[in-house]
Amino acid sequence: MPDSAIILDSVIKRFGAITAVDGLSLDIPAGITYGLLGPNGAGKTTLIRLVAGLLRADAGEVRVLGTAMPDKAILARIGYMTQVHALYTDLSVRENVAFFGAMAGSTDRARIDEVIALVDLADRADSLVGTLSGGMKQRTSLACALVHRPALLLLDEPTVGVDPQLRVQFWTYFRQINAEGVTILVSSHVMDEAERCDRLGFVRQGRLLAEGSSAELRQRAGTATLEGAFLTFAEGAPV
Repeated sequence: MPDSAIILDSVIKRFGAITAVDGLSLDIPAGITYGLLGPNGAGKTTLIRLVAGLLRADAGEVRVLGTAMPDKAILARIGYMTQVHALYTDLSVRENVAFFGAMAGSTDRARIDEVIALVDLADRADSLVGTLSGGMKQRTSLACALVHRPALLLLDEPTVGVDPQLRVQFWTYFRQINAEGVTILVSSHVMDEAERCDRLGFVRQGRLLAEGSSAELRQRAGTATLEGAFLTFAEGAPV
């Protein structure tokens, strides 16, 4: 695996008159958790979709695991949990996880059971997804993103609707797979989750305004808390 799991070089992405990503450059080392922070409409989801190869940049270059994106050949090495679930509601939890695993070339039944247990849905494995609560659908989406053991995990607001105890369990698992060399790119508005990331990038109006560790960002903003730093950057204070 290359030293850098994700490289964005002067990337621009427009939707008509709207510039969602505006000349953004980023270099994320392999094997870490990198958090994207920013207000709604900052460009975080567009950035993640560019990394996933679901969008093509209008300018600049996106490289993922050493490959210029988009490239279908590398999709089996990427796990992507979207902000809004993309599940088949007329299939069971187990059938959804098995389907997404098979799409990425994994048919390991033991692994299917493992990730369903990880997201605490073993007792609902045979329930139709359409009968689940929003939080349970979110957990099913995470299982689908993990089942094929991706080298890169993309998480867009992954713990919305997840109870605090299970959230801690998820982050313990994320740390475990980091140690195994898996890179995680996560967007979140939850400050305690941001504190768990190795590095953070603050995105506003499609631009990367600041990045570094939580401690570095607090120092640059002159605040005692990451939440205070978040608010300082969101107000457009010079950094």
